[in-house]
Amino acid sequence: MMKPPIAKKIPHAHELHGDVRQDDYYWLNEKENPEVIAYLEAENAYFKEVMEPLQEQTDELYEAMVARVPETEVDVPVQHGPYFYYSRQEKDKQYPIYARKKAADRSGLDSAPEEITLDLNELAEGSDYLSVTAQKLSDNQQLLAYLENRDGTDRYTVFVKDLETGELLPDRINDVFIYGSLEWSRSGEYLFYTTVDEQQRPSKLWRHKLGSTESDQLLYEEKEETFSLYISKTLSERFISVYVSSKTTSEIRLIDADEPLSELWLIDARREGIEYDVEHSGEDLLILTNENAQNFQLLRAPLDNLDAKEEVVPYDETKYLQGIYPFRDRLLVAGREDGLTQIWTIEGGALERLTWDEPIYTVGVLSGQSQDANEILVSFESCITPETTFSFEPKSLDRTLLQVSPVSGDYDRSHFSQKHVFATAEDGTKIPVLLVFKNGALDDGPAPLLLNAYGSYGANSDPYFSPYRLPVLERGVVYAVAQVRGGSEMGRHWYDNGKMEHKRNTFTDFIAAADYLIAEGYTTTGQLAARGGSAGGLLMGAVANMAGDRFKVIVPEVPFVDVLTTMLDTSIPLTTLEWDEWGDPRQAESYFYMKSYSPYDNVEAKDYPHLYITTGLNDPRVGYFEPAKWVARLRELKTDTNTLVMKTNMGAGHFGESGRLNQLKEVATLYSFVLDKINANSGVKA
Repeated sequence: MMKPPIAKKIPHAHELHGDVRQDDYYWLNEKENPEVIAYLEAENAYFKEVMEPLQEQTDELYEAMVARVPETEVDVPVQHGPYFYYSRQEKDKQYPIYARKKAADRSGLDSAPEEITLDLNELAEGSDYLSVTAQKLSDNQQLLAYLENRDGTDRYTVFVKDLETGELLPDRINDVFIYGSLEWSRSGEYLFYTTVDEQQRPSKLWRHKLGSTESDQLLYEEKEETFSLYISKTLSERFISVYVSSKTTSEIRLIDADEPLSELWLIDARREGIEYDVEHSGEDLLILTNENAQNFQLLRAPLDNLDAKEEVVPYDETKYLQGIYPFRDRLLVAGREDGLTQIWTIEGGALERLTWDEPIYTVGVLSGQSQDANEILVSFESCITPETTFSFEPKSLDRTLLQVSPVSGDYDRSHFSQKHVFATAEDGTKIPVLLVFKNGALDDGPAPLLLNAYGSYGANSDPYFSPYRLPVLERGVVYAVAQVRGGSEMGRHWYDNGKMEHKRNTFTDFIAAADYLIAEGYTTTGQLAARGGSAGGLLMGAVANMAGDRFKVIVPEVPFVDVLTTMLDTSIPLTTLEWDEWGDPRQAESYFYMKSYSPYDNVEAKDYPHLYITTGLNDPRVGYFEPAKWVARLRELKTDTNTLVMKTNMGAGHFGESGRLNQLKEVATLYSFVLDKINANSGVKA
């Protein structure tokens, strides 16, 4: 076995607030330095050699995952105008195919011919990487504008395809943001889009006249460095909403999609700490706001008098309202209650929750539906139930089962169990933990267990079904998700109590979850693995320092681990946007609090668990140099003989490989390492 690479040390000191941080691996942020590339390639070579003895198991896992891929997967078609739109994916193809059929209603779909709107497999020919994140149709359904990227960054290019001829128009727009950045005027004459600045912050709104060779018109520029700019259409398609937001404050302007040359209409000027969202319904705007309502309240105001706001339903602190869907014949509200996603209808001036057949689930209103649709499509899934699509009749709310996503091979949901248990945090807070496992996995006592978490930005870790998880469950592994503070699983307060000066709650919640699972006999320290990516990778790094002895192996993927250095460097993409999440280290109090948990700054000369770390050379969100520096310092200081590997994807970014089969290979490799360390290869006994 070759020895792991040892990065050279070049003395470098950061000094602020009277504090000095030694950073001998700072030189690794020099992406154009051949020595940096050579070091990353040496780590990749070491990674390859470490994984070589596990190749047979990796191949078995990969083949078991591929065996779960159906021959063809077809999404439920969603009606928009005279067409039903859907995507389908063939088993041997890396990417989906997007298509449509022209039919008066769902009953005519079987006989209607298919028209392919965009085949990503054709687009990807000759490229190692492809990402298409947005597809926007003109109102007459003839033109398709889409966002494409081929290097893994957040800078995308707009292309416009004529769906009648199949040809691309000459229009090209560069440096458009990855999402929330592209919309049509109703006439199809104009495209609105947002571009990024040097820090890859979406900051400028432009209007492009199709076919014009004149310069596009700048409509708005957001100069405040902690705010970002996004656009989207209301469900009615009457307005384009222009969102300007930080992590704590929002401001919305509207563009009349019927009058694309009109001025932007400011709805409510920004006020620190006030967030709101709007939807259009007839002659009214519907407004979700957190003003005097931490979990958001629903208001209505006439378009011609926005000051005349009135309550739609009474505010209820137990319901976290997050989305409004004003269909023609039914208003639906989406959000969270009892730690789960929920959909409510309004009956008698109050919110009434739609009910489901399982106690643990995730539900959502499908995107892309028309406001005047004669059916409302809702998706349902759980840890053991594949995604299931229902059609609701808007007036009666009678539901019809349209499709259960297929699972190739034998699958019987009754052979698996899901549970919601609660650990107790340091401050007495009950922390939800989701569990899914194959029946019998715990019959002989503690089992190998993989504990996952994210816990930042208010993002939720909700129950979901994955057929690619089944080969791991078949080996007797318990799959667990800790819904730690920093997400919004239990409401907006759950997020507020896991950010800024409360960030350490995220880490101690995760440790409490691990301790609970050990104490309750689900697993042992010798069988426990942890996994998290990006901000969840920060969680993994902090836990490795704070409680590494609880775990046999930890998997930080594209981890944000050099918190202070990154948050002090405004030249790094997205840094300034993050100050409302982590704190501004230019202020002494925030600096020392962030330093107290920053994984890179807290590496010690002590034992660490096995570590499997990933990064991407082109990652604009978490620079490759953060995990690279962290690994170098760990190699220098750790006192154990446990395995430490880092895999750098040299041609991709934050989200790893593109293409389903390539992604499955990455996951199989990761699982192979983890299962080997927690001795999870024998399977569940019959």
